[in-house]
Amino acid sequence: MEVVDRSLYNEDLAPIPLARRTWGLYNYVSLWVAMSVCIPTYMLASGLIAGGMAWWQAIGTILLGNLIVLVPMLLNAHAGTKYGIPFPVFVRASFGVRGANVPAVLRALVACGWFGIQTWIGGQAIFAMLSILWPGKASVWVCFGVFWLLNILVIWRGIGTIKFLEGIAAPFMLCVGLLLLWWVTSQAGGLGPVLSTPSKFKTTGEFMKFFIPSLTGMVGFWATVALNIPDFTRYAKSQKDQVLGQAIGLPAAMTLYSFIGVAVTSASVVIFGQAIWNPVVLLGRFHRPVVAFIALIALLIATLNTNVAANVVSPSNDFSNLNPRRISFRTGGIITGVIGVAMMPWKLLSNFSDYIFGWLVGYSGLLGPIAGIMIADYFLLRKCELDVNALYHADGKYSYTRGVNWNAIVALAAGIAVALIGLVVPPLRWLYDYAWFVGFFVAGSLYLLLMRTR
Repeated sequence: MEVVDRSLYNEDLAPIPLARRTWGLYNYVSLWVAMSVCIPTYMLASGLIAGGMAWWQAIGTILLGNLIVLVPMLLNAHAGTKYGIPFPVFVRASFGVRGANVPAVLRALVACGWFGIQTWIGGQAIFAMLSILWPGKASVWVCFGVFWLLNILVIWRGIGTIKFLEGIAAPFMLCVGLLLLWWVTSQAGGLGPVLSTPSKFKTTGEFMKFFIPSLTGMVGFWATVALNIPDFTRYAKSQKDQVLGQAIGLPAAMTLYSFIGVAVTSASVVIFGQAIWNPVVLLGRFHRPVVAFIALIALLIATLNTNVAANVVSPSNDFSNLNPRRISFRTGGIITGVIGVAMMPWKLLSNFSDYIFGWLVGYSGLLGPIAGIMIADYFLLRKCELDVNALYHADGKYSYTRGVNWNAIVALAAGIAVALIGLVVPPLRWLYDYAWFVGFFVAGSLYLLLMRTR
């Protein structure tokens, strides 16, 4: 690269040279397996069962949602592989070298919320398991703090540790998940009784009223990574490796592990007479030390992998982008950890309705517009051609008006407003139910119109 503006550059934001692009197909498959095999995925599926869906309806909804979100995922991944740049640098092309901080911070704050949620879940899991092994000896807050520190340690060791964890954890986690599925269903008398529960919805209208926002929630689940996927694909050996790896890994892993969540939750109805959607609570019902120990190891590895890979890499880069000279990847990770705790994750998780229709659908209305603008800019306006050097210059082609592309900001604001207006205007609630889709198309279309008429 030529001489760059140091206010827009540091080693963590710099393009990855070809020699360091070593991630192959297996790395991306295992990345998605490791990120998908986690308690939030389980709760996603079990929440649909608790809400009234039959097992096949829940699995179909999750599969469809993941196939939909795979499209913007692969589109945004292209620039990362082609140019070796992370999300906060890529988004400078559409929002401007300074304006990029707006979508970067929005994405980072959502990731901080997820980091807090995952860390709280991990702490709860440790507490529940230790309470079974050594009753009365554990504190949930101490367990939460220990798991938080473990996440920070992995962050401090850097991206290489993430790659290592994904590689060894993926096959292990699938085996453990299938083992737990076999054990629980055997207690319930097999899969027959487990999967025989019919849907609670009597009419198509009743089902659609639940299905539409649920589908939006499924898309919203990975709408975060759909934006910052260049943070991972910048390390890819080729476009083929990252495309095939993601196309194989994401839908398959999410559907398989969701089925485990569906089946185990359905088994809880047979065994205990009620649908227990939280796996930590369910495991607390099985007072068996061996099961508790296996579950503890599985939950720790799964939650740690997902938390660091999905909820730390992007905000660390995003916060670094705010002041590249002073905020490194490590420092950005520490900031993520602190904000994640400050967002009080123990209040973000209350029941399946708040989790899916409040948290997931709500923030999808913030991220869908960003995805629409990025894809419209890169594929329709620029035809996949970027001036990488200009992305690191305050007075280059991406400087727009004092570093901000106000067309993108206006389109983003319009997309968010239309997507979320249903929260305050009841007759327009249906727009909120489609929040990610509405925001994506409104913002992307308006951005194209503004850019082509300027």
